[in-house]
Parts: sequence; structure tokens; C-alpha cells
Amino acid sequence: MSASLRHRLDVDLGSRSYPIYIGEGLLDDPAYLHPHIGGRQVMIVSNETVAPLYLDRLLANLQGYDCVSHLLPDGERFKDLAHWQTILDALLGARFDRGSTVIALGGGVVGDMAGFAAACYQRGVGFIQVPTTLLSQVDSSVGGKTGVNHPLGKNMIGAFYQPQCVIADTEVLNTLDDRQLSAGLAEVIKYGLIRDAGFFGWLEHNMSALLNRDADALAYAISESCKCKAEIVAADEHEGGVRALLNLGHTFGHAIETGVGYGEWLHGEAVGAGMVLAGDLSRRLGMMSRDALTSAVALIERARLPIHPPAGMGPERFLELMAIDKKVRNGRLNLILLEDIGRGVIRSDFDPEVLKECLTTACRE
Repeated sequence: MSASLRHRLDVDLGSRSYPIYIGEGLLDDPAYLHPHIGGRQVMIVSNETVAPLYLDRLLANLQGYDCVSHLLPDGERFKDLAHWQTILDALLGARFDRGSTVIALGGGVVGDMAGFAAACYQRGVGFIQVPTTLLSQVDSSVGGKTGVNHPLGKNMIGAFYQPQCVIADTEVLNTLDDRQLSAGLAEVIKYGLIRDAGFFGWLEHNMSALLNRDADALAYAISESCKCKAEIVAADEHEGGVRALLNLGHTFGHAIETGVGYGEWLHGEAVGAGMVLAGDLSRRLGMMSRDALTSAVALIERARLPIHPPAGMGPERFLELMAIDKKVRNGRLNLILLEDIGRGVIRSDFDPEVLKECLTTACRE
């Protein structure tokens, strides 16, 4: 992809606004990186899978800076306070000052942990996202949510902390395995379901191209997803209202991830099954038509995502874990439900018995 075909989107947050760069070959072009580094000290946080593939390429663009690399083990099960602290240990050990910059080179786990470390170190240092998975390029790298998991709940410890920029090089998706690609498509489908029926229709016609890693199709899907998220984050940075729509399927999905053990299901896989549950609950509540639900489930399944909860996880376990979700307010669970494809809504006034029936049926299947 030539430089002229590279995309730039902006997250409009006033003085904390920042660009999202999307395109092939961005990792090798220092013009996208250097303007967003304030000082001379740079720490690249990556993991043991991504670093052998892309760390040297990133370091080649940082000649003249005082660079340190810190590698985390790869996997959701390592997204905890103990491994997060190793980032702080490395920053302190290298005597990084308040003008330093932390660069996250990896997927959502790396980005969340590095961002949370940047938010806390000396009460906030520079932070840049270089996402290397589809899921992180379309979702977790944008919007400033950072944090770690706790044994009792996913992402329960963290901070809102915006990056200086996001550099999404679509070329790195060529090394992504099929399972991770499908996991990222869950978040892409989410945007069509909550906000953009036209984009959902485009996904129906182009799912095969996305699964086959067609460069133009992937670039369009990433751009449209980031555009949707940037608009929502600009309207509601701290999730006091409309931003909660981005959690479609996530309350169910987080329960799955916690219930089966972090890392057994990928985040996108859990969200895929969670969106099916949210859609089915919407139908049972009379909000969504059966035909619309059928279309949504069919697209999720075509993306090679699970459409049923994991075996052995019953409705009681779901309800127990959902009760400590971040979206519980004043003892009531807020769920993102669907009135139709492209029309997500936030609801807390649903009948809990209908939710239990939905979970009971799904777990039986």
C-alpha cells in the first residue's frame, strides 16, 4: 500500500486528541512514530511471540533514542498485577524520567498492561500503541482503556489513559494465526451490530475476503471499526453513557473468560458467544426479530467464532460472575442489547428471569 493510500483517523478529545494511522508498512516509517515521542528515553513493551517478529524493525526506527525493551510472556493468563509490576521494575531499573515514552508492541494484553504501567509510572508518561493483532487494531488500542485482570473478574483494575498515537500496520496481520484473526473479527462484527447496519451488510458480503486476508478488505474493516470507536470515545471518554455500547457481548464474554480460566478462550471468541447470548436475550424480550437474530448468528458463525457457551458452564456460574461485572450500577446489571441490526441499546430494566431462561437454554445446548 502506498503512502497515499494510508489512512489517518483522529480521536477528538480536545487537548488530548490523537491520530490513528492505518496502512501497510507503517512499522518501517519513522515519520509516524517520531513526532509523538517527547523525550529521549523509550521503553518498548512486547511479548515473547511478537518480539522476534517485529522488535528489531521498530528499534531500527528509534536510532538516537535511549531504548530499552521489556518482554512479557504471551497470553491472557499473564495479564495480572505481578507481571504488570515487572514493567514498572524495568522502568525504575533503567531510571526512566517523566519525559519518557512507553511503546506497546503487541496485542491487547500487551497494550492494556503497558498502557496501565505508563498511566501509573511517575503519575503518567508518554504512551504509544503499535497493535499487532486484528482485535487490538480495531478495538483495544483505541480509546484509552488500560488495565489487568483479577482472579475474581476481568479488567477490574486499571485506568483510562489515552495514547499519543496508534500505529496500525496492516502488514503484520500476515503473521497472525487463523484463530487470532477470527477473534479480531468478533469486535469488527460488533460495530455493525451496535451502530452501522450498512457495515454489517458489507461484512456479510466480504467475510470470505476477510478470512482470506484480502489486504483491501482488512484495511477497510479496520478503518470503519476505528472510525466508529473514535466517534463513540470522543462523545463519552469515560463510559458514562453511549460508550457502553462497545460492550455488546462483553459481560457474557468476560464471564466466560473468567469462568473457564484466562486464556482458555480468546477474548474475541468469548465476545462472539456473548453477542449471540445478548441477541437471544434481546429476542426473548421482544426487542429483536428472529430474522435479525438469525442473520447476526450466521455472520458470527461464518467468522469461525463459537456461538454457544463453553461446556460445563451453567447459568448459575454465569450469573455469579456477571454480578461483579464493571457494568453493575447500584446493584443492577446494565446489558447491551439489540433492537435490530445496527441499533444497540443499554438496558437495566430487563426481567432477570428472562436472562436466566436465556442462559439455561444456551448452556443446555
